[in-house]
Amino acid sequence: MPDRPNPRAERRQEALSRDRIVATAVELLDADGEQGLTFRALATRLSTGAGAIYWHVANKDELLTAATDAMFVPILDVRRINASPPAKIRTIGLSVFDAMDAHPWIGPQLSRTSWQTSMLELIGQQLQLAGVPAPAQFTAASTLVSFILGASSQNAVNASVRAASGTRSRSDSLGAVADRWARLDPDEYPFVHQIAGAIGEHDDREQFLAGVDLLLTGIGLLGQPTP
Repeated sequence: MPDRPNPRAERRQEALSRDRIVATAVELLDADGEQGLTFRALATRLSTGAGAIYWHVANKDELLTAATDAMFVPILDVRRINASPPAKIRTIGLSVFDAMDAHPWIGPQLSRTSWQTSMLELIGQQLQLAGVPAPAQFTAASTLVSFILGASSQNAVNASVRAASGTRSRSDSLGAVADRWARLDPDEYPFVHQIAGAIGEHDDREQFLAGVDLLLTGIGLLGQPTP
């Protein structure tokens, strides 16, 4: 009579897959942030020993890099986007924003990896294809990358702070800011006082896209004669 499969052994075998380890790391990061990602927690989740994980991943930094790679490799594959260079930049930017919104732990990792360089190269290539004058390409590309990563990271930080506090929803937090702005002296803060009512109504994703479009519109004017 043939031996019956051992479910526990099958789980251990699955745990030896680097892809499985990284996928489980992403689950832990999404649930508890970077502080929740430990090799002990991974071993427990994968029903294996820490030694089996170290066989595939040397340390936590390597694991964080691999988890970030898993999120961003698909985003930066422009071959999947059939659109003009500005539309590709817009799609890439929105994909980064959505990824950080869904996985707030990604933001701090981008300064530890080569992703900023990769994004600069990718955005720069699209600007070249769009005909942006060569002397302006570096400034245009670095400004777009800074905005995309900065605004996306700030949105993720805001969401993480609200989640950590466990006391306020987004609407409550923005409502408190709106109330504080509305009480400011309109003579000293005329603009902030004027827009206080709009802060609670804005959509973060739409505002982000509007920022990208503003930059792309300005970049489109580069090289044109000054009136």
